[in-house]
Amino acid sequence: MAGREILNKMKEKACFSSSVSIEAGKGKSKFSKHITHGFYLEKGKSNHAMEDCLVSEFKKLDDNELGLFAIFDGHMGHDVAKYLQGHLFDNIMKQHDFWTDTEKALRRAYKTTDNEILEQSFHLGKGGSTAVTAILMDGHKLLVANVGDSRAVICRKGVPKQISVDHEPSKEKSMIEKKGGFVSNIPGDVPRVDGQLAVARAFGDKSLKRHLSSEPDVAVEIVDEDVEFVILASDGLWKVGYHRNL
Repeated sequence: MAGREILNKMKEKACFSSSVSIEAGKGKSKFSKHITHGFYLEKGKSNHAMEDCLVSEFKKLDDNELGLFAIFDGHMGHDVAKYLQGHLFDNIMKQHDFWTDTEKALRRAYKTTDNEILEQSFHLGKGGSTAVTAILMDGHKLLVANVGDSRAVICRKGVPKQISVDHEPSKEKSMIEKKGGFVSNIPGDVPRVDGQLAVARAFGDKSLKRHLSSEPDVAVEIVDEDVEFVILASDGLWKVGYHRNL
């Protein structure tokens, strides 16, 4: 399935409406003519304002090229997602071991950024955000990190594989309970941390933070000729179309 067909399939699955504003664009790598990227952001049918933010760009650093891609799915407002859009990658890239131990740098930067958000909660509000980030280093090495339920999927030779981890309260119940929290399981509703949040890991959410984690899961993939595409998307897409059906 070609890239345009995949995008149309995603839009169809998510039941997007053309009556709302759309943010879309595309670009390509200067390092490899075979690598391109695109993004599409559109509000679904929820009653609240758009709370998602994204990053989709290539950046030249000295003799290296970085592809920086992310989805930030905010809740209880868009301020935390907006902060992540403007600061998370900068915090990652300024880590002293970014080039030598990128996975460790990612974990440290996630924690640093969450601390910054919590310190500014008076201005950023009481909400939070999930995150899935992907860094493509020189068109070859892909590092994906995530907290929450926004997802990354890679496709090799027509076979999709999820490379992020869905941080659901039911899966991390023991960890939440060890921190003094609880996971509600009300009929007709999804499991929630302290009866409120439907993800077990997130940035922000100061009132719940003692029971939440912002520790990311990190995966590394080598991008070779077998890789057809990588998709990052918020749960709004995956809930209506499991990645094997795209």
